[in-house]
Amino acid sequence: MSDLIEHGPQQDLRISLVQTELVWQQQQANRDRLAELLQPLAGQSDLIVLPEMFTSGFSMAPEQVAEPVDGPTTDWLRQQAAELGAAITGSVATDLGGRYCNRLLFVSPQGEVQYYDKWHLFRMAGEHQHYQAGERRVIFGYRGWRILPLICYDLRFPVFSRNRQEYDLLLCVANWPQPRRHPWRTLLQARAVENLCYVAGVNRVGEDGNQLPYSGDSMLVDFKGEPLIDRPAGQPFIESTALSAGQLAAFREKFPAWLDADPFVLGDG
Repeated sequence: MSDLIEHGPQQDLRISLVQTELVWQQQQANRDRLAELLQPLAGQSDLIVLPEMFTSGFSMAPEQVAEPVDGPTTDWLRQQAAELGAAITGSVATDLGGRYCNRLLFVSPQGEVQYYDKWHLFRMAGEHQHYQAGERRVIFGYRGWRILPLICYDLRFPVFSRNRQEYDLLLCVANWPQPRRHPWRTLLQARAVENLCYVAGVNRVGEDGNQLPYSGDSMLVDFKGEPLIDRPAGQPFIESTALSAGQLAAFREKFPAWLDADPFVLGDG
């Protein structure tokens, strides 16, 4: 048995994409609404994916919307994960003691919290002026799967996503506006093809407090770039499907393009 198969995921993973509207800068209203929307997923999913900044929308006012580490939304995520029997993930504006970050939280049904702070800040909206960039690239472990988390703008940078057989699923949570929907869709599929992995991209719909429209276009893509979930633009939805560990391992063994990858690494001059 190859090293790839031996160290691959051990079981299939049922994943749920939650494409929804968000109430602008109203944390409790968003938590209450999502709690109601997620109830039908109890016992039906292994991993539930929410959009970027799901408690506030993509706000450049962290002084108003950011929460402390282990704040109300972390507690809410723990409660939801336990009640639904699934890990749940999405990003939240987080207060690090007067400094702010866009932090993705990944909470297991047992209440364990893993996190990733957004590395690439979207300067075209001034995100770099209000939030500090993350300092580490991370891989989450869950149910035998290795998961690379990204937040929105991170998706544009292929070196950051480069898969050295470190991960099986790339997650990208986003507030990606409608005028740039074609790059969003294209990049989700490109990241899957070049990294021989599943890709789940979850975006919001509706209009934010800056009157920016969002078409959603949340997608689940397989390791060949084929969409497994792909709904018409603009409508909220929750949809689940199972990721096959066996199919991923078999394709990687049959088509091991990673063996011919170029040797550069993140940080090369």
